[in-house]
Amino acid sequence: MISFRPFLEGLGKTEIAGAPEGVDTLILAQAATEFEKPILVVMRDETRMRAAADRLSFIAPDLRQILLPAWDCLPYDRVSPNAQSVAGRLEALSALAAGIDGAAIVLTTIASVLQKVPPAKSFRDATLVAKPGTRFPVETMQAFYERNGYRRATTVREPGEYAIRGGIVDVFPPGEADPLRLDFFGDELETIRRFDAMNQRTLGEATQMILRPVSEIMLDREHIDRFRQAYRMLFGGDASGDLMFDAVSEGRRSPGVEHWLPLFHDHMETIPDWLPDSPIFLDAQGEEAIEARIETIRDHYAARKEEESIRSKRRSPDEDGAAPYKPIPPDMLYFTQHGWGERLGLAQVFTFNPYPKPDTGQEATLDAAGIRVPDFAVARKSPDIDLFEAVAQRIAEAATKRTLIAASGEGARERLKLLIREGGVADLSDAKSWSDLDSLSPGKAAIGLMPLDAGFETDTVQVLSEPDILGERLARPARRRRKGEEFISELSAIETGDLVVHVEHGIGRYDGLETLRVDGAPHDCLRILYAGDDRLFLPVENLEVLSRYGSEDSGVQLDKLGGAAWQARKARLKERVREIAESLMKIAAERALRKGDPVVPQEGAYDEFCARFPFTETEDQLRAIQDVFEDLGSGKPMDRLVCGDVGFGKTEVGLRAAFLVALSGKQVAVVVPTTLLARQHFRNFKERFEGLPVRVRQLSRLVTGKEAEGVKEGLADGTIDIVVGTHALLAKSIKIRDLGLLIVDEEQHFGVQQKERMKQLRANVHVLTLTATPIPRTLQMALAGVREMSIIASPPVDRLAVRTFVLPYDPVVLREAIRRERYRGGQIFYVCPRLADMDRVRERIRELSPDSNVAMAHGRMAARELEEVMTDFVGGKYDILLSTNIVESGLDIPNANTMIIHRADMFGLAQLYQLRGRIGRGKQRAYCYLTLPPGKVLTETARKRLDVMQTLDSLGAGFTLASHDLDIRGAGNLVGEEQSGHIKEVGVELYQRMLEEAVAAARDHVAAEEIEETWTPTINVGIAVLIPEKYVPDLSVRLGLYRRLSDLKDTREIDRFAVEMVDRFGPMPEEVANLLQIVAIKQACKAAGISKVDAGPKGALISFRNDDFANPGGLIGFIQKMAGVAKLRPDHKMVIMRAWSDSDRRLSGVRKIAEALARVAV
Repeated sequence: MISFRPFLEGLGKTEIAGAPEGVDTLILAQAATEFEKPILVVMRDETRMRAAADRLSFIAPDLRQILLPAWDCLPYDRVSPNAQSVAGRLEALSALAAGIDGAAIVLTTIASVLQKVPPAKSFRDATLVAKPGTRFPVETMQAFYERNGYRRATTVREPGEYAIRGGIVDVFPPGEADPLRLDFFGDELETIRRFDAMNQRTLGEATQMILRPVSEIMLDREHIDRFRQAYRMLFGGDASGDLMFDAVSEGRRSPGVEHWLPLFHDHMETIPDWLPDSPIFLDAQGEEAIEARIETIRDHYAARKEEESIRSKRRSPDEDGAAPYKPIPPDMLYFTQHGWGERLGLAQVFTFNPYPKPDTGQEATLDAAGIRVPDFAVARKSPDIDLFEAVAQRIAEAATKRTLIAASGEGARERLKLLIREGGVADLSDAKSWSDLDSLSPGKAAIGLMPLDAGFETDTVQVLSEPDILGERLARPARRRRKGEEFISELSAIETGDLVVHVEHGIGRYDGLETLRVDGAPHDCLRILYAGDDRLFLPVENLEVLSRYGSEDSGVQLDKLGGAAWQARKARLKERVREIAESLMKIAAERALRKGDPVVPQEGAYDEFCARFPFTETEDQLRAIQDVFEDLGSGKPMDRLVCGDVGFGKTEVGLRAAFLVALSGKQVAVVVPTTLLARQHFRNFKERFEGLPVRVRQLSRLVTGKEAEGVKEGLADGTIDIVVGTHALLAKSIKIRDLGLLIVDEEQHFGVQQKERMKQLRANVHVLTLTATPIPRTLQMALAGVREMSIIASPPVDRLAVRTFVLPYDPVVLREAIRRERYRGGQIFYVCPRLADMDRVRERIRELSPDSNVAMAHGRMAARELEEVMTDFVGGKYDILLSTNIVESGLDIPNANTMIIHRADMFGLAQLYQLRGRIGRGKQRAYCYLTLPPGKVLTETARKRLDVMQTLDSLGAGFTLASHDLDIRGAGNLVGEEQSGHIKEVGVELYQRMLEEAVAAARDHVAAEEIEETWTPTINVGIAVLIPEKYVPDLSVRLGLYRRLSDLKDTREIDRFAVEMVDRFGPMPEEVANLLQIVAIKQACKAAGISKVDAGPKGALISFRNDDFANPGGLIGFIQKMAGVAKLRPDHKMVIMRAWSDSDRRLSGVRKIAEALARVAV
């Protein structure tokens, strides 16, 4: 390796040759150690920067790393950089501004190092460190938040948010994994606790809090005044109509304001300025990339100036006309080529070259003597060579060197270790870091976690990377994922104006929360409107009798309060649901009696097949695969439904099932609804089974008549093992000699006749159905034991989140988005909400990208024409597909990774999510632009919908989002189209509950009349029962808490809820403590069959449900024990004669009586 001792002093530029990826990282670790101070490493892009950081963590785990990412938006963009990249950037800038002692590596990118930064002093002044015992007023902290860009929120969930509730302050500092909860006593900070952003519960204590700015822009009075003055000097005195200028003047953060960063500061600095004595290491091909980046900045500036010139000439812009954009000169925010060259002249600079040192005797070139190693492509493709024996042989051949197998993740390491040991390397050890190789003997090998695209070799070590061996990585490092369930359930909580269903009174409309006075005490109730202006007030503790109707509410009639129509409709539907449940149980029973041949995997062959899967399986995927294994090996025909979001890996479950069945000697048929999907699946199956003794063919309109005849013959004589096709496969003329497995993709898209044919086939073969229709977990429960079901709700490990922008229509941004996608060889979806707008939008696309080939797709096209357009788009004939939202959601087009949605405010949340799900299916970052008319004021619902799309990364949360937004058609797809009418009568949630109860009753052979109706006791104790507005100011949060309260099942859950309330909002007021007591009384009353309790200072009146008590003998014994206090009236009501001196005693007294009666009722 190289010594840097001669370079510890002086300036100049030196090339390091023989430094391929991996060797360069070894050199960086050595350089940082020898220089004994920070070194600045500039990588070409963020992917390479993070890969280098991962390698450094293995090579030098104790060496300090600081990662400085760039903004992830274009120069002169209209959108702000992503909160995550801003948080990472600010963490790094704050650390650099504070100063670094000793050896360290500052990793950054070309885009980041070329961008100027505010003065280091502004970061030092904007960092706040506090520990328990620190004294400062809450008002001082609030001023810090507002000055440094934090956003006030009701519930803290995102980095950069804070909430103040009396003496409790929640804050999510940028760069931290979890938000913090600060508990003040007066002006003293008593405790700091970390908490979960999703469920708001405490995770543990923290020893200190470090608050940094949320943005490089500070919106205090001083910076706002400086901006206003600089803006006017630069662009002239008149700033009228400039939305961004107005927003900053009012102290609001306008989207994209970061691109005017220099106007907020008296001067700007650069990263090399902050590290004046540090050597600079440039990535391979870094100099060319720097030139290209500076050219891009100039191009974007020129495009903005040109657009501004065009806009100023346009007298009356239409709804797509862009809002004004006044760009600042490039040299204010970025290095120029000349400026960058000058700055490099003041530093010691090293550039990497992956190729060997040329034999020219150049003194300014150092030789790292590293070379790339040949990969195992020949062994992978050759049927005569065992891949892992070839790996073992390569290790043995390097007898004088130590070998490292570099795996990209924990799962990949375990699988590679197993396969390599089977190949003949018995003593493969584990390496926790690079230094562990020192203890290896020459000729020996170890495996460690070091993500690397290609292996390398030095004088002493050879490194074989995972892609060298397998052709692709098994995984990329898993990132910490946000759980979306609780976030989305709060977003989808009942809002004013929503249709709701009361189990006793039917369909009404929620009209808000109202505090009524009951016996002089305040009590929160939901106000529900019914037909004829009738109103029902539902106490908040009884919310469980209320359900959402669903997202489709057009043409729905409200019920009449107290009318007979609802009860008749519900009774009629109950009977129908019972019939459905019984028929489902009958099918399940018949299936259980049938016999099938058990299918058992061949261990070695199966492991090798799995190794071809280029990703790490998710937990849900592994569970689904295990479910299928157990079904196939059970000796009974499988009938399993695998449900998962778009691109979540359902096909892999089908592939593995097909592998097991095909290798057991039986045939597999894969049936899909469209020709395009058939072609897509055929390619997947053919690629995965390549080199195996399995013949895969397809049967659809895409094959010629002669080919089709050959496929039919092969199926009939058994020479074809797997066939992929459309409904043509279901024709009675198709004879399959020994069908063992039928895989059906998206069954709901098939017609009645095809479904009947599938039912006939189901009789004796294994059936696996794959669907992306979102199925709520309640419905999964309802069908448990009827149809076996596996849910895949978690996204693939290496899936990159789709970067989503919400912005006013901006031709410069959209032109660049199209150019960037086409430059990387990709394609673009352009989605338009209305057919009437498509011609005008097409003209806009021509203006944006005149040389792009544009195709149109919409619902009024003939089916064959639409299919041809889609086939041509998939085949790469067109660059842009302009369509309405009819594009087939199941279609996987990995090459299309940019989507522009015109007038995004006109789409629903589920529609936007489904549309966005069509991009980001490959390994490239995908971009989705949700455009709006400039200056349009959105409704609160539309704004929230777009905020959700921008906030959720569409990974993990999408499944839950879709199921919360489930409409009537979606549910109908699952249980059969004929039942969607049934769902319309009572709403989605109540239908699910009814079906669940009916299936459980049919399974347990309980008569329909014995199924207990959902009911809730009414408790009136004459005391204040509510969550006060002062305690929880936000109405939607209060309503969400009420909803959760009504669903609590026992005292343990109530106690947990109480702890959470104190944790989140501080000491509970008396009204909230009363509310929790009321919920406990309600639970006891339900167990005892008490329908109503009326209690006052002198006693209580208890009414039993249907004037009946489960244990009459026990009730008599209870009354006898309470002689003189309890007595039963002729109308079957119980009177409790007891004077309670205050409300607390009354509440605890009623609870004790209710709990005693619950024990007696058992």
